[in-house]
Amino acid sequence: MASSICNKAFASFECRSDSDFFENLRHRHSTNTIATVPFHHLSSSPRNFQRQLSTKSRRNCSNIGVAQIVANSNNNSAAAAAAPPSPPPTTTDTGAGLNQTIKPKESVIDRYSFLKCDGSKTIHAAERLGRGTVTDAITTPIVNTTAYFFKKTSDLIDYKEKRQFSFEYGRYGNPTTVVLEEKMSVLEGAESTLFMASGMCTSTVMFMALVPAGGHIVTTTDCYSRTRIFIGNVLPKMGITATIIDPADVDSLERALEQNNVSLFFTETPTNPFQRCVDIKLVSELCHKKGALVCIDGTFATPINQKALALGADLVVNSATKYIAGHHDVLAGCISGSEKLISQVRSLHFILGGTLSPNSAYLVLRGMKTLHLRVRQQNSSAMKAAKILEAHPKVKSVYYPGLPSHPEHELAKRQMTGFGGVLCFEIDGDIMKTMEFVDSLKIPYIAPSFGGCESVVNQPAIMSYWDLPRSERAKYKIYDNLVRFCFGLEDYEDLEEDIMQALEAL
Repeated sequence: MASSICNKAFASFECRSDSDFFENLRHRHSTNTIATVPFHHLSSSPRNFQRQLSTKSRRNCSNIGVAQIVANSNNNSAAAAAAPPSPPPTTTDTGAGLNQTIKPKESVIDRYSFLKCDGSKTIHAAERLGRGTVTDAITTPIVNTTAYFFKKTSDLIDYKEKRQFSFEYGRYGNPTTVVLEEKMSVLEGAESTLFMASGMCTSTVMFMALVPAGGHIVTTTDCYSRTRIFIGNVLPKMGITATIIDPADVDSLERALEQNNVSLFFTETPTNPFQRCVDIKLVSELCHKKGALVCIDGTFATPINQKALALGADLVVNSATKYIAGHHDVLAGCISGSEKLISQVRSLHFILGGTLSPNSAYLVLRGMKTLHLRVRQQNSSAMKAAKILEAHPKVKSVYYPGLPSHPEHELAKRQMTGFGGVLCFEIDGDIMKTMEFVDSLKIPYIAPSFGGCESVVNQPAIMSYWDLPRSERAKYKIYDNLVRFCFGLEDYEDLEEDIMQALEAL
């Protein structure tokens, strides 16, 4: 009822200026058109409130902030007091000095159920139906502020007691970042998403938030080196121990679950750098029987190639620095999952910091709109290159889940729709010969990271593991002749010609 009253009230006049708008609004109050509707009967979210306005009124009032509309719609306190009070909404206290926003009645996934394909979701999710910042701009604006003000103390109290939505402090949320988080939730099929300043920030905060002191985790042998360092060197200081298994060793996982009170199973799939794949559906079923959570690092897959939550995982993390942003120009990370679990991670994040800046959020939003196109091109280039490299006499072995020779090829076909844009291969030679190959390449940059428009290449033994002696690197099968090639968006024909001439130079 409140929605229809607001729609009629706002649609019945045009706003030629701010003063005209508020004069009309005051007139409506004086004639009791809106005054009989207390604020707490309206949606508590500015995004939902905006949807309750008619299209015509939003166009005419595009320069009016939601906070201004909300404040004026709630001016008649006497009428509001006379109305019967509504029960307070159910919310979760974050324990971090900020009460979270009221959860919308309709989930973000349901609101965008008309978007069936990932490509449409990357472009329109969280933006097509309106945003908290009222504007007619197609692109989401950057809201550069560290703090938000309240016009009067009663507004602050309403916010603290969950009757009114607002932002408070930059570490607790930002309108630009909220749009990004909702877009990622739609793409991953998650209730909630939290963005942070980097992928490692996201992973480390997740471990500390969800694994209790003295807890136990299970992880896999093949993984990002910095994640391995955190699990091996930092978590033990909190009394957290770990069992490390081969990605395909289900028997070892079952033993670890039987012998330990496991809080969390964490793995990448595909893994870094050997592109090993973990059966997400199977490990989720095994872990859930023992009360353990499953968190998948889907950075190499992206939600375009793999839907970890749909396969049974509780959480999925992404280094958004890579494919999600896709332009080698921003650091970001995110975690998606249920509202309950993300709220736990968010509470610790509010304390630790590691906040994504509004400018960075905008860059990731911009990048996501071409994610499906970029990933499709990178999948194609990597698949073609993997086939020709596997057949080349100067290449000893190729590691790519799209190849039948890969140990988890059949699994990858079941749970992935594309195999990614990164492949690893071993040159038939020593470290110097491998360096010669890398240096002979003309297109890719010798650099870390992946997922951007530009192809990059490196030798993991030098780029990521140089601080370890050769004997230690060998434990992880990081040999001197290993090359990691990360495909960008260049035409494949140019990339193939470049790779072939570098091999012929050996």
